[in-house]
Amino acid sequence: MTGPGEGTQLELIQPSVRSRPKPVSGGEPVTETDPVASVLVDTGLAHLDRPFEYLVPAAMADGVAPGVRVKVRFAGQDLDGFVVSRAADAEHEGRLAVIRRLVSPEPVLTPSVLEAARAVARRQGGVVGDVLRLAVPPRHAAAEKALPVDAPETEPPETVDSLAWSRYAGGPAFLSHLTSGGSPAASLLAAPTVEPDEDWPRLLADAAAAALAGGRGSILVVPDGRDVARVEEALTRRVGKGHHVRLTADQGPQARYTAYLKVLRGHVRIVVGTRAATFAPVHDLGLVAWWDDGDDLHDEPRAPYPHVREVARIRAGIEGAALLGAGFTRTAAVAQWCADGVVVPLGADRSLLRRVVARVRVAGEGADLARDPAAARAHLPSAAWQAAKEALERGPVLVQVPRRGYLPTLSCQDCRRPARCRICAGPLGLRGPGQPPTCRWCGAVETRFECPNCGSPRLRSSVVGARRTAEELGRAFPGVPVATSGAGNVVDHVDDRPRLVISTPGAEPVAEGGYAACLLLDAWALLDRSSMDAGEEALRRWMGAVGLTRGAADGGLVVLAGAPSHATVPAVEALVRWDPVWFADRELEERRQLSLPPTSRVATLTGPRAALRSAVDEMRLGSSVRVLGPLPVEGETERLVLTTTLADGPELAAEVAAMRARRSARKDTAPLVARLDPRDPAG
Repeated sequence: MTGPGEGTQLELIQPSVRSRPKPVSGGEPVTETDPVASVLVDTGLAHLDRPFEYLVPAAMADGVAPGVRVKVRFAGQDLDGFVVSRAADAEHEGRLAVIRRLVSPEPVLTPSVLEAARAVARRQGGVVGDVLRLAVPPRHAAAEKALPVDAPETEPPETVDSLAWSRYAGGPAFLSHLTSGGSPAASLLAAPTVEPDEDWPRLLADAAAAALAGGRGSILVVPDGRDVARVEEALTRRVGKGHHVRLTADQGPQARYTAYLKVLRGHVRIVVGTRAATFAPVHDLGLVAWWDDGDDLHDEPRAPYPHVREVARIRAGIEGAALLGAGFTRTAAVAQWCADGVVVPLGADRSLLRRVVARVRVAGEGADLARDPAAARAHLPSAAWQAAKEALERGPVLVQVPRRGYLPTLSCQDCRRPARCRICAGPLGLRGPGQPPTCRWCGAVETRFECPNCGSPRLRSSVVGARRTAEELGRAFPGVPVATSGAGNVVDHVDDRPRLVISTPGAEPVAEGGYAACLLLDAWALLDRSSMDAGEEALRRWMGAVGLTRGAADGGLVVLAGAPSHATVPAVEALVRWDPVWFADRELEERRQLSLPPTSRVATLTGPRAALRSAVDEMRLGSSVRVLGPLPVEGETERLVLTTTLADGPELAAEVAAMRARRSARKDTAPLVARLDPRDPAG
């Protein structure tokens, strides 16, 4: 093993003459002609995140190749590792230890995936080993033995024009470029539809078919298992069976490893799955696509916390593949990509949207309540009650109810703009009853609030989610079946018979033929969330529900309840006009003025105050870095927020990585969590 200066911490073989090595305890005799392997050892330690050199015994010479798993002796333990390269001579001048065991001859770590893992680690200020644990599933010996090495024969998919993509200006050109081997990059705003051959799963399936027709593979990433099932169904209809595989984190060990091997051995060229699938070792990768960029399920909850969007961009850049981000809405991050020319915006004409998008009506908050006693008991605005009553004669009605438990935050009482700190633009909130508004980023106390939008000095707290909605609606509409879909009881599909479907955001079932109407209740329970992207998230949730509703041409109606009629709310306006481009550009410009992500890079450090102080004192932070906080989180835990420009972002990430390595080297025991570009720096 290599590594200068590590003899005090690790059980290393001391340097000696390389030409007369001695047998290593537990290994096989080696000779001076034995090759050298560089191994990434899974130490879990940030300061040892680099390859180490080992001698390859003659008996393993044919099996030890780049990408295979091996067992090596490291710091007195037998640890797993990946071989990353072979060489005739070692760079280390001392004696080398010998690889203990070849775990499997399967080269599960491909060069392109390794390169992507290193790039992700650099960007996130993390450790390559942590990324590889996300990218390569654990070995399952039975799966390796059961799966044939040679790929089965499959019929090539039929080349047909895409009805789904023909609805978008530039859509057919994107597919043509993809089929011809090009690498287009696009952000597609999908138009709602209840037709399976035009819906967003078919868009992804047709894009994958176009890449396959050009002899290349695809990775399609969606937020959850329900979306995976929809895309799989569309893929089967489009290209037939045997061309794709599912790859998700919730698969069993054997199923997940088998799927990974099918991709690795070239049995299939299309992968559909959740965020772990972004690292799939697809042969001749031609397309990396993901759906619904704003869904928080695309955020990896484990270190180094990469977002699917960034991993997709890195994979596409390394392998020369096309890049496609699709959704009903566009996040500020993707809007930044559009502004920078990273991706080309694609969308449908307004004439089409007027037909396929349900008509949206905004009901007054607390006003226009039921002219019917039952509706009054249900706490429904009369507009929502009337819309549901009429729509139930034609089919099912979707009722979206925000989840309970959102943290209260503050907004302007008059115009409802989120209240922000005058110092750092962080969100204002309340730490407890009777306490003054406090910034959740830098801790500054706000004593004289004045809304920059309307000048009002008044603040309001957020509303809570609706309670007992299903029971109330059952009383309001006696005799109508009521179905619920939410945590612990998610329904995938409902038929076209009249019924009320009560759902939390993200758990809405797909209705056969679409919903006749959709009620979006308690709008402010989403808008008043404490997250920086509250408006963006609210619009995404609402448009997702509208996307399941019949278009205006077929009588589809959406009623948004809980938004005041006396104030203009950008997310509400964007919903009514179905204009996610306007909203995303507006959100991006506001963040640019406030120097908020994605127009800046942000790192958060969370831990005890002493650990935070020590970490920041050791970091060589540039002049563009602002240090905000510390701010109490829970108990003795506090949080610092570091912000810098996009240009200086790589330096900040490198300093975070170096700080983690120093703490690891001196075995600091105080817990300290570092994250780059979290969804909400205060969360």
